Amino acid sequence: MRSPPPIAGTQTRPGIASAEAGLVLLDGPDGIAVTMTAYAASETGKSLIEAAQRAEHWTEPEAQ
Repeated sequence: MRSPPPIAGTQTRPGIASAEAGLVLLDGPDGIAVTMTAYAASETGKSLIEAAQRAEHWTEPEAQ
């Protein structure tokens, strides 16, 4: 299985999540920062895990 082609700006390092004052803060590489409610963070986390699992099993379509 081959990896998908690289896209400019694709991050290869994970972000770090923390909780403060009832909010979730996500600090990513290169100064990326996002603040979310607990609900938004939970749903985003689920979506990220599902997408990561699909990406791990990605295969290039057969050439016709």
